[in-house]
Amino acid sequence: MDTLITLVQIAIGAALINNFVLHYFVGICPFLGVSRRIDTAVGMGLAVTFVMSVAALLSWTFTYYLLRPAAPLPAWIWQAVGGDPDVTINLSVLSYIMYIFVIAASVQFVEMYVRKFFPALYKSFGVYLPLITTNCAILFACLEIMKHLQDPTRLWGLPEALTLAVGGGVGFTLAIVLMAGIREELDRCDVPEALRGPGIALIVAGILAMAFMGFAGVDRGIETTLTILTK
Repeated sequence: MDTLITLVQIAIGAALINNFVLHYFVGICPFLGVSRRIDTAVGMGLAVTFVMSVAALLSWTFTYYLLRPAAPLPAWIWQAVGGDPDVTINLSVLSYIMYIFVIAASVQFVEMYVRKFFPALYKSFGVYLPLITTNCAILFACLEIMKHLQDPTRLWGLPEALTLAVGGGVGFTLAIVLMAGIREELDRCDVPEALRGPGIALIVAGILAMAFMGFAGVDRGIETTLTILTK
């Protein structure tokens, strides 16, 4: 049951309390560029969620077995070639390169799928679908997973990594859909000329970020509730 509470805390933290876009301010490029229509925003949110989940699965696998300090695969190879077993092999310096390759491959898969089966959605994305490759929200999720694989006494398992990715993707989708809904309404409003376009969008994003600050402490309340219910 402790594992379930941990997963719920990670999911709520990534989606609401520490929303990637509105708390850490990563993934701002697609958040502002593809938030003009709700249908396009939903498609982008789902694409980012899928790519983030695949990237998290692959990055956790590579980090756990290959890149983290004292990872089993490099240690086995080192000992197989006659290396000193007391030497700790640390390939974490290769993490950024590995994550970029993983994210790029995942985006290419999504791009081919959307272009073949949803051509209208592919056209509406424009340049922003390939830009998922450089979406720092996905790289941020991979780096968060890596951070929790550095301490050998408190290693994250695959469920925690996938929960963070899915929660972060849901939070991104929620933020971009809310933004799109507000911007659709703003198109019918008399916005001052000096604020039209990026100006009013950034102001709305700031207000949304302050609104999401109201979720602070929700995870502790849920933890207390689940602990009481499981006793």
